[in-house]
Amino acid sequence: METYDLIIEELNEKTEKTVKHLRDQLASIRTGRASPALVDTIRADYYGSPTPLNQIAHISVPEARQLLIKPFDASPDVIKEIEKSIQKSNLGLNPVSDGKSLRLNMPPLSGEQRQNLVAKVKDLVEQNRVALRNERRDANKAADGMKKDGDLTEDQCKRAHDLIDKALKALEGKLDECFKVKSKEIMED
Repeated sequence: METYDLIIEELNEKTEKTVKHLRDQLASIRTGRASPALVDTIRADYYGSPTPLNQIAHISVPEARQLLIKPFDASPDVIKEIEKSIQKSNLGLNPVSDGKSLRLNMPPLSGEQRQNLVAKVKDLVEQNRVALRNERRDANKAADGMKKDGDLTEDQCKRAHDLIDKALKALEGKLDECFKVKSKEIMED
């Protein structure tokens, strides 16, 4: 095992977290279809504590364009808090309450809305691309520091830089694939 393998291993851990974070962000962006992931980032006040919806309610998709949210505690206060938190979110959806559950109907997206969502996805991908570049910079600095301290030879440092660049190119490909998949999802009816 080379001395720089720890740098590469740490880089891989950080960059995989970045890719996972992007996927989580993209899951919460609305498309033409309903998905429980749309409300993953929403937190409702549950007895004084902001709690994720999936921890206080069962979220299902009874129809392609509808989400059903059934709180585990169906008291009127809890339902009102969930309703308020959904209205405050930037999803642009109005929950319909029947007293025991909430339904979120997804209206079809207009062409302009779809273009705006694709632009938002592109911005998120670019932000995560910058995060990957920062992680590459940090890994390269660590390799240079090890060379300066005498832990790495010139050749080993160059090899570490090459491996770091190769890993980042592969991950940028993953980001591009995430963008393509989500954009296609948004543009479909």
